Amino acid sequence: MIIKQNMTEKSNKYKIQIQEVELNDGRQSGKSIEFEVENHDDILYLIEQMQNSSRFENKNENTEFIVGLKLFSDVMMRNRNNPLFEEFIPAFRQFMKKLKGK
Repeated sequence: MIIKQNMTEKSNKYKIQIQEVELNDGRQSGKSIEFEVENHDDILYLIEQMQNSSRFENKNENTEFIVGLKLFSDVMMRNRNNPLFEEFIPAFRQFMKKLKGK
């Protein structure tokens, strides 16, 4: 199920930072990027819930999955009329039903 966010609805605000720790050739650049996003879900709560699940063996993958999913899905839903997502949205709806166990 995809929840449509009401634009007047209050959103949670997050600051995301990605920092290069080590590149595949061993170099350390120290580059980073930081940006803010809004999301109707409590992403930190979802991460906590995933940490308690056995969906992925590696606990970091639980966090990667939730953060990636929430960032991607919100961009997709804000741009649902973009032809890029035309074929993907029906499959994504099915995926979310499976994920939520519905």
